[in-house]
Amino acid sequence: MADKSSRKASDQDLAAPGPDRIRNVVLVGPTQSGKTSLLEALLVRAGAISRAGSVADGTTVSDSEDYEAAHGRSISLAVAPVVHAGVKINLLDTPGYADFVGELRAGLRAADCAVFVIAANEGVDDATRQVWRECADAGMPRAIAITKLDHARADTERVLAEATGAFGDGVVPVYVTGSDGTLVGLITGTSDDPRRGALIEAVIEESEDETLMDRYVAGEPIDEAILLADLERAVARATLFPVIPVCAGTGTGLSELLDLCVRAFPAPPEHVPPEAFTPAGKTAGAVSCDPDGPLVAEVVKTASDPYLGRISVARVFSGTLSPDAAVHVSGHFSAFVDAGATTHPDHDEDERLGALAYPFGAAQVPAARVVAGDIAVIGRLSRAETGDTLSAPEEPVVLRPWSMPEPLLPVAIEAATRSDEDKLSSALARLAAEDPSLRVEQSTETGQLVLWVMGEAHAEVALDRLRARYGVSVEQRDVVVPLRECFAGPSKGHGRHVKQSGGHGQYAVCDLEVEPLPEGSGFEFVDKVVGGAVPRGFIPSVEKGVVQQMQRGVRLGYPVVDLRVTLTDGKAHSVDSSDMAFQTAGALALRQAAAAASVHLLEPYDEVAVVVPSELLGVVMSDLSARRGRLLGTDQADPGDSGDPDRTVVRAHVPQRELVRYAIDLRAATHGAGTFTRAFAHYEPMPEELTKDVPPRS
Repeated sequence: MADKSSRKASDQDLAAPGPDRIRNVVLVGPTQSGKTSLLEALLVRAGAISRAGSVADGTTVSDSEDYEAAHGRSISLAVAPVVHAGVKINLLDTPGYADFVGELRAGLRAADCAVFVIAANEGVDDATRQVWRECADAGMPRAIAITKLDHARADTERVLAEATGAFGDGVVPVYVTGSDGTLVGLITGTSDDPRRGALIEAVIEESEDETLMDRYVAGEPIDEAILLADLERAVARATLFPVIPVCAGTGTGLSELLDLCVRAFPAPPEHVPPEAFTPAGKTAGAVSCDPDGPLVAEVVKTASDPYLGRISVARVFSGTLSPDAAVHVSGHFSAFVDAGATTHPDHDEDERLGALAYPFGAAQVPAARVVAGDIAVIGRLSRAETGDTLSAPEEPVVLRPWSMPEPLLPVAIEAATRSDEDKLSSALARLAAEDPSLRVEQSTETGQLVLWVMGEAHAEVALDRLRARYGVSVEQRDVVVPLRECFAGPSKGHGRHVKQSGGHGQYAVCDLEVEPLPEGSGFEFVDKVVGGAVPRGFIPSVEKGVVQQMQRGVRLGYPVVDLRVTLTDGKAHSVDSSDMAFQTAGALALRQAAAAASVHLLEPYDEVAVVVPSELLGVVMSDLSARRGRLLGTDQADPGDSGDPDRTVVRAHVPQRELVRYAIDLRAATHGAGTFTRAFAHYEPMPEELTKDVPPRS
């Protein structure tokens, strides 16, 4: 069967004659909506494969990883082209699970239009609403495919009503199901369905012919060709969103959906490309979708193959890719995102392209060249990372990267063995190069190696890839939150370090007064020694010893902050006193002062902004309060271009200890509808009843 499938794939000429004969269509929808089944059915209908579930090498269309097989969900972007009516349609299948939003965003970046896949037995979920808002804000043309018509609980009328309520009046059905199960066009057919008039009126309202509505109201018949042209124009402009019932099992609506992609969705030259800059950060010229223009392409996916090495999937925005050509690789995430939000170091280097191919799910079809507007698989780009820009070496540019939500679930790991430890750093670097939604952090305060991920499934996949791809096993550890210590009030300490053990001894005595300072004041050292009790040369030694002890902590080993230390007196020996002796005495004096005073533990608080549907406001606020959060207020969320006003932003200060699993808990409490951001705010004293559970700092 694989041989037959291979012939079917290669029978199609996937080399597009030009950008105007290409459509890049991303399939968007929740897990179990039927995206992958729809994609495979479209490939069969267009003759790209002989049966659903097979591509050029006989594997499935989706990324064939063990995780997908075990959990029944797609985790990565898959691209498969078909040729329909002389037009090449690159179909991009994206994961529906929220943890793999990085792959979804990559699919949106590579596409020019979107088909939202909604199952007739399920309906519109909050995650789909969120992606719709993103597409609306970007002005991306959209259509809706209602799938699984053959499901026992299918209810297309209910789903259509939900979609209209969620996405607005621009959502219009363009087909109805006839008595024989086939589709009847509401414009071109003879159906007397009441939706026909509503569709025609919606189309006429978007028409550039201002006389059309008057003629229609007057009862004048409107030529179907005019209505179809206006419908297609409105879809391309993202003002109307056609709804098509489709069924992968029976084949209903497949041809109609392919026709829509060809006739109504825009070609790449009509798509506004990302902003381009020089590597130095200056605005570059406009990017034009011209095969003869300067090369500008972007890596939207990076994968590792055990035999081929690193493989890059790139969307070509300008110019033409040719095998063995020299390209400039630019990665400048830090120029566009907040400091610390990425672990991708800036880089610029020249490389030479390897072999080119067209992506075909988990397989590839060799390509002699890839023109502007198309999508290519590139081999042998050893330095390119997901999000990098490929351009001509003589005219290097960098594209503004697509936006990514911040990974907010921390997972602390350590190498399982010494052998794993030797390989871990390079393996994590390669993993981060593939996945911009993953952030790797080596905490200087806790010493922990922390992976910041989108959720538990994302963490599971990342750790599995470390083991399966790179042969590195790791063990998870509890995430340690960096605490501080502070003096609750003034105190005094006496430090005496006297030893005699043959030869020069050690002699240093110092007296200190300590007092806490307001938060954020830092450390102050005051010298009030009189009469030379402590020689001038040893006063810096006392300060150094105090600072070192502050870093080591005085209660549980956490750094001491916001403290004024005053050196009031001391003693020295003409022979045995030394720099090291006074450092030790200073540290001893601070420890004695701490023993005589109350020392508080301080915990870090973050300012959290949670965006939720307004009906879930009470649930979220109660949960934040239960996490010892202090509510700061609420605001109406910016509806953006999507015009959705029914979301509220809740702001609060919450202890970091209570936020370790908040990404998981918020998703569960809001059924995926809630999102949040966090940023460090300040430190506050930890309630004393909680300190008994805090282990000493190792």
